[in-house]
Amino acid sequence: MFKIFSAINKTMMNPLRTILILLVFIASCMTEGYSQSADSSKSAKRISVTIDDLPLNIALRVSTEEMKSIVEKLISKIRTEGIPVVGFVNENKLEVNGKLDLQRVNILKTWLDSGIELGNHTYSHKSANGVPVSEYEQDIIQGERTIKNLMADRGMNLRYFRHPFLMTGRSIEVTNEIAEFLHQHNYTIAPVTIDNSEWIFSVAFDKAKRINDTTLMKRIGQEYIGYMKSKIQYFEHQSDKLFMRQINQILLIHSNRLNSEYFNILCTMIKDQGYRFITLDEALKDPAYSSSDTYTGKGGISWLDRWAITQSKTKEFFADEPRTPLYIMQLANVDSE
Repeated sequence: MFKIFSAINKTMMNPLRTILILLVFIASCMTEGYSQSADSSKSAKRISVTIDDLPLNIALRVSTEEMKSIVEKLISKIRTEGIPVVGFVNENKLEVNGKLDLQRVNILKTWLDSGIELGNHTYSHKSANGVPVSEYEQDIIQGERTIKNLMADRGMNLRYFRHPFLMTGRSIEVTNEIAEFLHQHNYTIAPVTIDNSEWIFSVAFDKAKRINDTTLMKRIGQEYIGYMKSKIQYFEHQSDKLFMRQINQILLIHSNRLNSEYFNILCTMIKDQGYRFITLDEALKDPAYSSSDTYTGKGGISWLDRWAITQSKTKEFFADEPRTPLYIMQLANVDSE
């Protein structure tokens, strides 16, 4: 800028040249301003990654050795990405034949050793919509017996709770009773804004693995990344429509074989969409998470959808949500999302 003004001073006797220099200066300022605006817009997109069903979604169907192999591969990718993650644990997945297995507890410790905070996802993944409140609350307490001590050993408090199936209760009264119970036990509910059917892709991927079809596994993995991209874009639009801005998003995925292979590719895609990864704690500071939520429907859905339903949005608001491809549904033997 100083050089431009110096040139102007030297050429005051040449009006045409002075005008040209001024035009260049204005264009430069406009370009710089646009660049800063673009950078600001890009950095305004923030996302927190949360992973459910630790230590591994299929823990009850695989050997401890296979669980260890899959989990180590996933954690290695999380470490490489260097992003903050909260993982939600089902403690029944730490058991073998109904008894706590120390080898599986040690596998869970590797999450903590990698700097990943743990949260409670209930003991056995029961639905708040499907069992009495007392039974659900017991599942919450049973789901903290091991992880609470593991975190205390590291000077950490157990802070977060994630509702299985994203179901919070069959009525406002039930929802409020459970919420009060969680508050009394010092839990913060971890919402989800980017909900998805990644679990269906996971089932299909495991099936392809069982039949040793590596070509099919690759196809499912590529389809998964494309699907997640469309889901992220969809919930961006929902955020714009509901809040007129991009809120801090919270993504839900699972600890599974699929993500042990594709987590780094998923993260690259998210970064290419202009996102910065943030902690769950930072994400929840967004005022959007104080929005009224009176949803008590049967389905477990995104909090963006819950807030929209609370605001009596019409069905047009929810149009064009991406769906899982039919062949993936068929591979997974799933009838509906």
